[in-house]
Amino acid sequence: MLKKRLIFTLLYCDGGYVLSRNFRLQTVGDLAWLRENYDFDAIAQSIDELVVLDVSRGERDTAAFAEHLKELSASYFLPIAAGGGLRSLEDGYRLLAANADKLVVNSPIIDNPALVRTLAQTFGSQSVVASVDCRKTEAGYRVFIHNGETDSGLDVAAAVSRATELGVGEIYLTAIDKDGTGFGYDGELAVQAAAATRLPIILSGGVGRYQHFCDGLAIEGISGASTANIYNFIVGGLSRARTHIAARDIPMAAWDFNLAALRGTANKEST
Repeated sequence: MLKKRLIFTLLYCDGGYVLSRNFRLQTVGDLAWLRENYDFDAIAQSIDELVVLDVSRGERDTAAFAEHLKELSASYFLPIAAGGGLRSLEDGYRLLAANADKLVVNSPIIDNPALVRTLAQTFGSQSVVASVDCRKTEAGYRVFIHNGETDSGLDVAAAVSRATELGVGEIYLTAIDKDGTGFGYDGELAVQAAAATRLPIILSGGVGRYQHFCDGLAIEGISGASTANIYNFIVGGLSRARTHIAARDIPMAAWDFNLAALRGTANKEST
């Protein structure tokens, strides 16, 4: 049986980090604040992947984001998916050179599909993640782009199908209405998205309790569950979340880390 994944998402905005509620942003701190409040070596034992999204409003500086990503990841052993504002093949090279393992694309799925196809052909499908943001409307689940402000004209099934056809390897699915509320994932949205593709889907938006991870991962077609709730997961929360999930017989990867030994080896190699 394929292992399920626990994922942590960081939202980067104009040089700092933010919390989001229904895509409205609140600044919480810069990289120094992040390092002061997080032990990323410990987090590496708790999550399967880190997602870092540039949600800056206005014109985005991908070069600056890449430099920030490089600094963030310099000392940590974590698979990273990064994106937001990616507009060219050069941007893709820049983020991968900054220690990203995967590229996350959102608006280009709708307004620049040729770029998405080129990224998948150049770097491989496994390196491209389609971020799909949805709102529930009277017409059903509609996909919104440009920071959740513009109706794409597509429903969730159509957008997921398009992303699949463009060659991406994974879907990162966010319910805008649930984002930051703590009320749990949108299960109905997840079911509709999963019915439109065989690609693995990461759920995002709504985690407030550990059980919400389990509820999301129990949905057929869902392979990963993400949270971006910084305050709830500063002190050991991600470790407890993983323990809670595993205790419910949800298959999770297990590692046997000896951080002291790893650090000792690194120190010896550097001398």
